[in-house]
Amino acid sequence: MPIAALAIGAGVGTAVFTGNAGAETTDVVRTGAAEDGYSSSSRPTYNFGASDTLVAGRQGGDTMVTYLKFKVTDPGTGVKVKGAQVTLNRESRTFPASISLSKVADTAWTEKGLTGKNKPKVGSVVTTVKPKSGATSVTFDVSSVVKGAGTYTFAVTSTVANSPARFRSAEATAGQPTLALTVLRPTTTKPTTPATTAPATPTSPATPTSPTSPTSPATPTSPATEPTGTPPGDCTVDAKLVPSCGVLWGAAAGGFSDVPRDEALKTFERKTGRTSTVYHTYHKGDELFPTKSEIAMTNDPANPRVLMLNWKVAYGTKWANVAAGDQDARIDRLSNYLKTNYTKKFFMVLHHEPENDVNPTAGSGMTAKDYAAMFRHTALRMRANGVDNAVFVVAYMNYEKWNNSTWWGDLYPGDDVVDWVGVDTYNNAQPGGFHYGDFNYMMNRTTDKAKFPGWYTWATTNHPSKPIMVAEWGVYDSSPTVVGKNKADVYATVLPQLAMMPQIKGMVYFETAKDQNGHDIRMDDTPEALAGFQKIAADPRFTVKI
Repeated sequence: MPIAALAIGAGVGTAVFTGNAGAETTDVVRTGAAEDGYSSSSRPTYNFGASDTLVAGRQGGDTMVTYLKFKVTDPGTGVKVKGAQVTLNRESRTFPASISLSKVADTAWTEKGLTGKNKPKVGSVVTTVKPKSGATSVTFDVSSVVKGAGTYTFAVTSTVANSPARFRSAEATAGQPTLALTVLRPTTTKPTTPATTAPATPTSPATPTSPTSPTSPATPTSPATEPTGTPPGDCTVDAKLVPSCGVLWGAAAGGFSDVPRDEALKTFERKTGRTSTVYHTYHKGDELFPTKSEIAMTNDPANPRVLMLNWKVAYGTKWANVAAGDQDARIDRLSNYLKTNYTKKFFMVLHHEPENDVNPTAGSGMTAKDYAAMFRHTALRMRANGVDNAVFVVAYMNYEKWNNSTWWGDLYPGDDVVDWVGVDTYNNAQPGGFHYGDFNYMMNRTTDKAKFPGWYTWATTNHPSKPIMVAEWGVYDSSPTVVGKNKADVYATVLPQLAMMPQIKGMVYFETAKDQNGHDIRMDDTPEALAGFQKIAADPRFTVKI
């Protein structure tokens, strides 16, 4: 999945910093390619923008050039970019003995329009590397070019005869191209323990305090007094999969890896000690789903599960085109497949984290209003086609810069087509690090309450009738040396603070050993982390019958 801006966790983030300007911390922030593709001299009219493979080098009389475009947003006030590296992962075969990366002045090219006839001119060589033939990846130092915010385009070439390099593209399921920035950040004030009193009413909760805590997230109450869930067997779901009590528990396991998702989920369940009632998977374009393996996971009588299926219906086109009906054949095809192959209730997330793909320019086809129109059109057409088992979820990013933007409010498609309001949100367990905090901070962080009060507060204030789905959540530790206690401390805040947020009706953990930013979001990267996570999973409030 292309990530077009600086990313934190599975979302994207740029910080506004306060505190001691004299103190700095080092961090590595990665962004994926906004556009990528390759040209072929022997196939000058071909476009390879949708391919999951990039090729660079010579084969017979064919010369192929890989093009990469990265969009780097402002890394934040006082942040210094100290270095930058582009990494490409090998797709197949061995690497040639020499690969070069060059500047490209033209930034207007697009992966959907790139061909051998119109390919941009390759500029001066930035660096040449000589990888081992069996290496799994190759890294180019672009520190001399990437100094801060901007759009950067590069060409990858090789003059070695009959030994082209093959890389994984942004369309691959794992190992996409990345641009890693090494940055120095001013040390921030550390998050505080939030208020522990419950909101006056479920629809208008007390605004939790801004995270400014001393050395670690809030310490949970003792097991004797900690709020616990309803005893097993008492909670069921209604027609919209909203639990009568308790909270749905789920996971998207094995992200950014080659492990089959059903296998990864079963491993996750075995380690955590609880069935993931919600099984989250991802699809795009013309893919038909749920797949046979996904359906099989819902037919396990000993471990009942409900699917959460993310679909990027506009893959290969624009939101405005979907809203205009250009992809109705795609929508109808999936609708017919669902009616024939899957009649159980399931969650349908339409293009999660849309903020990252918004182009606010009028007429771009990718404005926030275009997203809302795409969502509405897709949901209404599926319903008109007789798909009555889809429960529609809109899933935001919880990234402060987007939340503060003037267009963010335009993303919401409307209460009539949204069944659940969802959010993808991640925390850093490194004390004092960027996005460090407890569970309350994860759900309600803000840089300016006057612009945006915090995501949970916004959701419960503006959509009090809608259940909240934490569609992706996770914790990583950016410490130079990972400390097992750090994640455990964050996990320890989840249960007591979840009790203060009664509108949350579902929580789905995103588990991966390495996301687009290099963050380890596994719940078991240390024994202390696993023990802390197992305490969350064991809570009876997550025992809900479906």
